[in-house]
Order: sequence, then structure tokens, then C-alpha cells
Amino acid sequence: MFAHERHREILNLLRKQRRMDVQSLTQELGISPATLRRDLSHLDRTDQVLRVHGGVMIPDRKPGEASLRQKAASATKAKRRIAERVTAEIPNGATVFIDGGTTCLEAGLLLRQRADLTIITNSLPLIASYERFEAKLIVLGGEHRVVSGALVGALAIDALFQLRADIALIGASGLHATDGACTTELLETAIKREWIHRAKQAFLLADASKWQQNASIRFADWNEFAGFFTDKAPPVPFKNKRLKITIL
Repeated sequence: MFAHERHREILNLLRKQRRMDVQSLTQELGISPATLRRDLSHLDRTDQVLRVHGGVMIPDRKPGEASLRQKAASATKAKRRIAERVTAEIPNGATVFIDGGTTCLEAGLLLRQRADLTIITNSLPLIASYERFEAKLIVLGGEHRVVSGALVGALAIDALFQLRADIALIGASGLHATDGACTTELLETAIKREWIHRAKQAFLLADASKWQQNASIRFADWNEFAGFFTDKAPPVPFKNKRLKITIL
């Protein structure tokens, strides 16, 4: 069997089973563990599967939705400029919620160096750098959503009811001129909406590519944000003239 045929078979099996261990895959395919490791390495590098402890699974993103790795490699300079600009707005001693997603992650990596801050987050990639935090870190538990790196679900919701923030940094999967900020997952919607309401101010962080993204679930109107940080002027006018837009 050629490599591309094995890859197709692996993906077909995972679509049926959702998650499989390595031993089951080698038995189903009739190949050696070494061959399977090479196949899984290729599929993991190309974001077609997610390798987990003892096995492999299909990532939980929607059809056509980019993986976290792909998003991190997209518009990197714009995301860093947005992060640098918004972090300059954070006052001394603030409590800041940092949402999942790659633009908010860039902001979190800058803010973690400030010992005067308290940072609350459900971003697993940001939590993974906990040893480098000077800021006080509060972590929301929950179910890991692979495509955004966010912890979501009932555990995360229950934890945030005990917390408030001065500022919430919120990411979006898509932007709509009249509807506002959108995402692709209901579980993330609940977290975003709660923090917009539980923070004194909510800032939306999104690069200009989000105007072209197909994200069908609206989580906030434009008037729910105190500010919108982006890298280019919006392609269409806003009805809400009170929204402060910071363009890098």
C-alpha cells in the first residue's frame, strides 16, 4: 500500500471511530508501528490529525476552519502589532481576562511579564508558559478545544462566575459589519459573552483577514466593546459611531 493510500485509510478509520490507539491502528492497517509513526507524523504536520497520549484523533474544527497552527502562522506581524498596541492600554494593577485564539495569545505573552497584573485565562497555549509568568495567573478549567486552544464547557463557565476583570481581551473567528463579532463554536460563545459582561471594559482583537472568514455564530454586537484593535480600516462603515477603532 502506498503512503497516500495509508493516509486515506487512517483518516477514514478516524472519521468512524473519532479516536483510536496506536495498536488498534496498526492491526487495522496491517502495517508496522514504525510505518504508522511516519504516517501519523505526516498527518499531524499537515493538521489532518491530532496526536494525543497513546493514540490519535481528528481535530474538532469545523469543515474548512483553519487549525490553531495554521492560524498562528497567518498575519503574524499584524497580530503582534495589535498585541503591542492593546497591551499599552492596560493600566497598572489591572485584572485582565485573556481569551483563546492567536491574537489574544500574542497579547498574553507580553502581559505575562508585568508583575503588577492579574491575568485570568482559558488559553491553554498561554497557560503552557506559566513558568515565565511575572503576573499573577488564574486558570479556568474545562474541555480543551483544539482549533482555538481554549478551555471551554461547564467547568470553565462555573469558574468564571466567581471572577471579574477590569479588562477582557476577546478574539473572534469572523467579523460582520452589522452583526458584530462571530465565532464557529457555541461552547466558546458562552465564555466570550460572559467575560464581555463581567469585565468593566471589553476590547476586541482581530486582524483584517477576519472580515473574510465564515463564522456563523454571533457572540457580541459592536456596541458591547469599548474598543476594537485591528490592522486595517474596516471594508464597510459601521452603524455604531461610538465604537473606538484603533488601526495599526
